[in-house]
Amino acid sequence: MLISDDALGRRVTVRHRLADGSAADVVGRVLALDDVVRLERRDGSVVDVPRDAVLLWRVVPDRPRRSRRPLDVDPEDLTRITSRGWAAVESVPLGDWELRASGGFTGRACSVAVHGDPGVPLDAALASVESFYRERDLPPLAQVVVGTRWHTAFLAARWRPSSGARPGAVVQVSALGTHRRDPEAVVSPTVDDDWLALYGRLAPEHRDIARTVLEGTPTVGFVSIGEPAVAIGRVVVTGEWAGVAAVEVRPDLRRQGLGRRVVETALAWAVEHGADKAYLQTMRDNAPALALYAPFGFVDHHEYVYLVPPA
Repeated sequence: MLISDDALGRRVTVRHRLADGSAADVVGRVLALDDVVRLERRDGSVVDVPRDAVLLWRVVPDRPRRSRRPLDVDPEDLTRITSRGWAAVESVPLGDWELRASGGFTGRACSVAVHGDPGVPLDAALASVESFYRERDLPPLAQVVVGTRWHTAFLAARWRPSSGARPGAVVQVSALGTHRRDPEAVVSPTVDDDWLALYGRLAPEHRDIARTVLEGTPTVGFVSIGEPAVAIGRVVVTGEWAGVAAVEVRPDLRRQGLGRRVVETALAWAVEHGADKAYLQTMRDNAPALALYAPFGFVDHHEYVYLVPPA
Protein backbone atom coordinates (compact mmCIF):
# COMPACT_ATOMS: atom_id res chain seq x y z
CA MET A 1 0.00 0.00 0.00
CA LEU A 2 1.75 3.16 -1.16
CA ILE A 3 1.49 6.15 1.13
CA SER A 4 -0.14 9.01 -0.79
CA ASP A 5 1.48 12.37 -1.51
CA ASP A 6 -1.03 14.25 0.64
CA ALA A 7 0.66 12.73 3.72
CA LEU A 8 3.61 15.11 3.31
CA GLY A 9 3.93 17.33 6.38
CA ARG A 10 1.34 15.39 8.38
CA ARG A 11 1.80 13.21 11.43
CA VAL A 12 1.07 9.59 10.57
CA THR A 13 1.50 6.07 11.83
CA VAL A 14 3.05 3.70 9.30
CA ARG A 15 3.09 -0.09 9.46
CA HIS A 16 5.81 -1.48 7.24
CA ARG A 17 7.38 -4.79 6.33
CA LEU A 18 10.85 -5.56 7.71
CA ALA A 19 13.55 -7.52 5.94
CA ASP A 20 12.75 -10.70 7.92
CA GLY A 21 9.09 -10.57 6.85
CA SER A 22 7.74 -9.24 10.15
CA ALA A 23 6.04 -5.86 10.51
CA ALA A 24 6.71 -2.80 12.63
CA ASP A 25 4.99 0.52 13.31
CA VAL A 26 6.55 3.96 13.38
CA VAL A 27 4.83 7.26 14.16
CA GLY A 28 6.15 10.58 12.95
CA ARG A 29 5.73 13.64 10.78
CA VAL A 30 6.35 13.01 7.09
CA LEU A 31 9.35 15.07 5.99
CA ALA A 32 9.84 13.61 2.52
CA LEU A 33 8.20 11.21 0.11
CA ASP A 34 10.36 9.62 -2.55
CA ASP A 35 11.58 6.04 -2.76
CA VAL A 36 11.52 6.23 1.03
CA VAL A 37 9.11 7.79 3.50
CA ARG A 38 11.16 9.99 5.84
CA LEU A 39 9.52 10.33 9.25
CA GLU A 40 10.52 12.61 12.11
CA ARG A 41 9.59 11.16 15.50
CA ARG A 42 8.70 13.19 18.58
CA ASP A 43 12.25 13.23 19.88
CA GLY A 44 13.45 14.69 16.57
CA SER A 45 15.11 11.49 15.34
CA VAL A 46 14.50 10.55 11.71
CA VAL A 47 13.47 7.14 10.33
CA ASP A 48 13.44 6.14 6.65
CA VAL A 49 10.88 3.53 5.57
CA PRO A 50 11.04 2.12 2.01
CA ARG A 51 7.90 3.37 0.33
CA ASP A 52 7.13 0.01 -1.26
CA ALA A 53 7.35 -1.67 2.19
CA VAL A 54 4.41 0.34 3.60
CA LEU A 55 1.53 -1.98 4.55
CA LEU A 56 -0.85 0.47 6.25
CA TRP A 57 -0.82 4.13 7.20
CA ARG A 58 -3.15 6.67 8.72
CA VAL A 59 -3.06 10.25 9.92
CA VAL A 60 -2.89 10.72 13.70
CA PRO A 61 -3.40 13.85 15.85
CA ASP A 62 -0.51 16.29 16.00
CA ARG A 63 -0.61 16.40 19.78
CA PRO A 64 -0.87 13.38 22.08
CA ARG A 65 -3.56 13.24 24.75
CA ARG A 66 -0.81 13.11 27.32
CA SER A 67 2.43 14.97 26.79
CA ARG A 68 5.59 14.74 28.85
CA ARG A 69 6.36 17.73 31.02
CA PRO A 70 9.46 19.54 29.71
CA LEU A 71 11.22 19.23 33.08
CA ASP A 72 10.73 15.44 33.05
CA VAL A 73 13.04 14.98 30.06
CA ASP A 74 16.53 13.73 30.93
CA PRO A 75 19.25 16.37 30.36
CA GLU A 76 21.27 14.06 28.13
CA ASP A 77 18.18 13.31 26.02
CA LEU A 78 17.50 17.02 25.73
CA THR A 79 21.10 17.53 24.61
CA ARG A 80 20.44 15.16 21.71
CA ILE A 81 17.32 17.15 20.83
CA THR A 82 19.05 20.53 20.97
CA SER A 83 21.87 19.18 18.81
CA ARG A 84 19.38 18.17 16.12
CA GLY A 85 18.05 21.71 16.18
CA TRP A 86 21.51 23.21 15.53
CA ALA A 87 22.82 20.68 13.04
CA ALA A 88 26.58 20.70 12.48
CA VAL A 89 28.03 20.58 8.98
CA GLU A 90 29.81 17.37 9.93
CA SER A 91 28.44 14.94 12.51
CA VAL A 92 30.27 11.71 13.37
CA PRO A 93 29.15 9.25 16.07
CA LEU A 94 31.49 8.08 18.78
CA GLY A 95 29.24 5.48 20.34
CA ASP A 96 26.38 7.61 21.66
CA TRP A 97 28.49 10.76 21.65
CA GLU A 98 28.33 13.12 18.68
CA LEU A 99 31.45 14.68 17.21
CA ARG A 100 30.37 17.94 15.55
CA ALA A 101 32.42 20.22 13.30
CA SER A 102 31.43 23.35 11.39
CA GLY A 103 34.61 25.24 10.60
CA GLY A 104 34.67 27.10 13.91
CA PHE A 105 31.10 28.47 13.77
CA THR A 106 29.71 28.30 17.33
CA GLY A 107 30.63 25.98 20.15
CA ARG A 108 27.41 24.00 19.74
CA ALA A 109 28.36 23.06 16.16
CA CYS A 110 32.07 22.53 16.92
CA SER A 111 32.17 20.35 20.04
CA VAL A 112 31.52 16.78 21.03
CA ALA A 113 28.05 16.41 22.51
CA VAL A 114 28.54 14.12 25.49
CA HIS A 115 25.56 11.87 26.22
CA GLY A 116 25.06 8.15 26.61
CA ASP A 117 28.13 5.93 26.25
CA PRO A 118 31.03 6.40 23.82
CA GLY A 119 31.39 2.64 23.43
CA VAL A 120 35.08 2.64 24.39
CA PRO A 121 37.00 3.34 27.62
CA LEU A 122 37.12 7.01 28.59
CA ASP A 123 40.81 7.51 27.80
CA ALA A 124 40.29 6.12 24.30
CA ALA A 125 37.20 8.29 23.82
CA LEU A 126 39.06 11.44 24.88
CA ALA A 127 41.94 10.59 22.54
CA SER A 128 39.45 10.18 19.68
CA VAL A 129 37.89 13.55 20.49
CA GLU A 130 41.26 15.31 20.44
CA SER A 131 42.27 13.59 17.21
CA PHE A 132 38.97 14.44 15.48
CA TYR A 133 39.25 18.17 16.12
CA ARG A 134 42.95 18.51 15.50
CA GLU A 135 42.57 16.79 12.14
CA ARG A 136 40.14 19.62 11.28
CA ASP A 137 42.30 22.41 12.67
CA LEU A 138 39.79 23.04 15.43
CA PRO A 139 40.44 23.14 19.19
CA PRO A 140 39.16 20.02 20.99
CA LEU A 141 35.99 20.97 22.85
CA ALA A 142 33.41 18.97 24.81
CA GLN A 143 29.87 20.05 25.68
CA VAL A 144 29.12 18.37 29.01
CA VAL A 145 26.01 18.59 31.22
CA VAL A 146 26.93 19.92 34.65
CA GLY A 147 26.55 17.42 37.49
CA THR A 148 26.51 14.26 35.36
CA ARG A 149 28.90 11.33 35.64
CA TRP A 150 30.63 12.57 32.51
CA HIS A 151 31.20 15.98 34.04
CA THR A 152 32.95 14.29 36.95
CA ALA A 153 34.91 11.98 34.64
CA PHE A 154 36.15 14.78 32.37
CA LEU A 155 37.31 16.83 35.34
CA ALA A 156 39.08 13.77 36.77
CA ALA A 157 40.87 13.44 33.42
CA ARG A 158 42.05 17.04 33.94
CA TRP A 159 39.86 18.59 31.27
CA ARG A 160 39.10 22.15 32.34
CA PRO A 161 36.48 24.83 31.60
CA SER A 162 36.97 26.73 28.38
CA SER A 163 38.21 30.29 28.68
CA GLY A 164 36.22 31.34 25.61
CA ALA A 165 33.69 34.14 25.51
CA ARG A 166 30.87 31.63 26.01
CA PRO A 167 32.08 28.95 28.44
CA GLY A 168 28.69 27.25 28.66
CA ALA A 169 24.99 27.99 28.97
CA VAL A 170 21.82 27.41 30.91
CA VAL A 171 19.13 25.47 29.06
CA GLN A 172 15.59 26.58 29.81
CA VAL A 173 12.34 24.87 28.83
CA SER A 174 8.65 25.73 28.63
CA ALA A 175 5.37 24.00 27.78
CA LEU A 176 3.74 25.71 24.80
CA GLY A 177 0.24 27.09 25.04
CA THR A 178 -1.67 29.54 22.86
CA HIS A 179 0.50 31.99 20.98
CA ARG A 180 -0.26 34.48 18.21
CA ARG A 181 1.94 35.63 15.38
CA ASP A 182 2.74 39.33 15.33
CA PRO A 183 1.04 40.87 12.25
CA GLU A 184 4.25 42.68 11.29
CA ALA A 185 6.53 39.67 11.69
CA VAL A 186 7.60 37.57 8.73
CA VAL A 187 8.74 33.95 9.04
CA SER A 188 10.91 32.70 6.17
CA PRO A 189 12.21 29.15 5.57
CA THR A 190 15.63 30.49 4.55
CA VAL A 191 18.04 33.02 5.95
CA ASP A 192 18.77 36.13 3.87
CA ASP A 193 21.49 38.78 4.00
CA ASP A 194 19.21 41.22 5.84
CA TRP A 195 18.66 38.71 8.65
CA LEU A 196 22.37 37.83 8.82
CA ALA A 197 23.30 41.53 9.03
CA LEU A 198 21.56 41.74 12.42
CA TYR A 199 22.86 38.41 13.69
CA GLY A 200 25.55 39.63 16.06
CA ARG A 201 27.71 36.50 16.41
CA LEU A 202 28.78 36.08 12.81
CA ALA A 203 32.41 36.51 11.75
CA PRO A 204 32.81 37.26 8.01
CA GLU A 205 34.71 34.04 7.38
CA HIS A 206 31.83 32.00 8.82
CA ARG A 207 29.09 33.45 6.62
CA ASP A 208 28.63 30.47 4.27
CA ILE A 209 29.02 27.86 7.02
CA ALA A 210 26.54 29.78 9.16
CA ARG A 211 23.91 29.50 6.45
CA THR A 212 24.47 25.75 6.29
CA VAL A 213 24.10 25.32 10.07
CA LEU A 214 21.20 27.73 10.48
CA GLU A 215 19.22 26.16 7.63
CA GLY A 216 20.36 22.61 8.39
CA THR A 217 17.22 21.36 10.15
CA PRO A 218 14.21 20.45 7.97
CA THR A 219 11.63 22.48 9.90
CA VAL A 220 13.12 25.90 10.54
CA GLY A 221 11.83 29.48 10.43
CA PHE A 222 13.63 32.82 10.42
CA VAL A 223 11.59 35.55 12.06
CA SER A 224 12.11 39.20 11.15
CA ILE A 225 10.33 42.48 11.82
CA GLY A 226 10.89 45.49 9.59
CA GLU A 227 12.55 46.18 6.25
CA PRO A 228 15.44 46.31 6.76
CA ALA A 229 15.08 44.03 9.77
CA VAL A 230 15.14 45.67 13.18
CA ALA A 231 14.50 42.44 15.11
CA ILE A 232 15.14 38.79 14.26
CA GLY A 233 14.99 35.29 15.69
CA ARG A 234 15.33 31.66 14.67
CA VAL A 235 12.91 28.87 15.52
CA VAL A 236 13.30 25.19 14.74
CA VAL A 237 10.97 22.25 15.32
CA THR A 238 12.29 18.72 15.83
CA GLY A 239 9.50 16.38 16.77
CA GLU A 240 7.60 17.67 19.79
CA TRP A 241 10.27 20.25 20.62
CA ALA A 242 10.87 23.79 19.39
CA GLY A 243 14.14 25.63 19.83
CA VAL A 244 14.30 29.42 19.95
CA ALA A 245 17.62 31.13 19.28
CA ALA A 246 19.36 34.13 17.74
CA VAL A 247 16.88 36.71 19.04
CA GLU A 248 18.46 40.06 18.23
CA VAL A 249 17.13 43.63 18.26
CA ARG A 250 18.81 46.65 16.73
CA PRO A 251 20.60 48.35 19.65
CA ASP A 252 18.88 51.72 19.32
CA LEU A 253 15.42 50.08 19.38
CA ARG A 254 15.80 47.83 22.40
CA ARG A 255 13.39 47.90 25.36
CA GLN A 256 10.44 48.59 23.06
CA GLY A 257 8.95 45.08 22.99
CA LEU A 258 10.43 43.96 19.68
CA GLY A 259 12.17 40.95 21.21
CA ARG A 260 8.93 39.84 22.88
CA ARG A 261 7.10 40.09 19.53
CA VAL A 262 9.77 37.94 17.85
CA VAL A 263 9.55 35.26 20.56
CA GLU A 264 5.73 35.25 20.52
CA THR A 265 5.76 34.79 16.73
CA ALA A 266 8.40 32.05 16.94
CA LEU A 267 6.38 30.09 19.51
CA ALA A 268 3.15 30.49 17.50
CA TRP A 269 4.94 29.16 14.40
CA ALA A 270 6.31 26.25 16.46
CA VAL A 271 2.81 25.26 17.64
CA GLU A 272 1.59 25.42 14.02
CA HIS A 273 4.33 22.95 13.15
CA GLY A 274 3.46 20.41 15.83
CA ALA A 275 5.63 21.39 18.82
CA ASP A 276 4.23 21.32 22.36
CA LYS A 277 7.45 22.10 24.24
CA ALA A 278 10.24 24.61 23.71
CA TYR A 279 13.84 25.08 24.79
CA LEU A 280 16.40 27.84 24.57
CA GLN A 281 20.03 28.26 25.56
CA THR A 282 21.50 31.43 26.99
CA MET A 283 24.20 32.65 29.32
CA ARG A 284 23.48 32.59 33.05
CA ASP A 285 24.62 36.22 33.34
CA ASN A 286 22.51 37.45 30.40
CA ALA A 287 19.87 39.13 32.55
CA PRO A 288 18.03 40.87 29.66
CA ALA A 289 17.59 37.57 27.81
CA LEU A 290 16.38 35.74 30.90
CA ALA A 291 13.92 38.56 31.58
CA LEU A 292 12.67 38.39 27.98
CA TYR A 293 11.91 34.67 28.15
CA ALA A 294 10.51 34.44 31.70
CA PRO A 295 6.96 35.64 30.82
CA PHE A 296 6.69 32.75 28.35
CA GLY A 297 7.12 30.25 31.18
CA PHE A 298 10.75 29.31 30.57
CA VAL A 299 12.48 27.82 33.60
CA ASP A 300 15.89 26.26 34.17
CA HIS A 301 16.30 22.65 33.02
CA HIS A 302 20.08 22.13 33.25
CA GLU A 303 23.41 23.79 32.59
CA TYR A 304 26.28 22.68 30.41
CA VAL A 305 29.90 23.73 30.18
CA TYR A 306 32.51 23.57 27.45
CA LEU A 307 35.60 21.69 28.55
CA VAL A 308 39.04 21.59 26.91
CA PRO A 309 41.90 19.10 27.33
CA PRO A 310 44.84 19.63 29.70
CA ALA A 311 47.37 22.08 28.37
